[in-house]
Amino acid sequence: MTSPLNRYLQDSVNTASPGKLLVMLYDRLVLDLNQGEEALRNGERELANDKLNHAQEIILELRTTLDLEAWDGAPGLASLYGYLLTELIGANIARDPQRVALCRGHIEPLRDAWREAALLAAANPAPVA
Repeated sequence: MTSPLNRYLQDSVNTASPGKLLVMLYDRLVLDLNQGEEALRNGERELANDKLNHAQEIILELRTTLDLEAWDGAPGLASLYGYLLTELIGANIARDPQRVALCRGHIEPLRDAWREAALLAAANPAPVA
């Protein structure tokens, strides 16, 4: 049986706009990076591995669904995603929380920019043709 919290979360995802879904992914990515970095600092290798692997899965999803023809910055964003994947794999292998923090430093401004864009899009919906 599904708990009320799980149902609420699932309903939130199912009814979210594309912009909101993107922000939700970025929020979860930042959370995973924070928790992975902290786990590395505390010597919790298994937890760090789980969090960093989940972060990599999110980045792969972001990279896979990125429309490279949609805007001029898309190829650069795809390259950044590739760099972040490489860094997170290296951070996980080397157990280096600083590399995770560096990745988070790249992701947080992106998350904030996407959040602002989603708010603007919600406030100014495109006219229906």
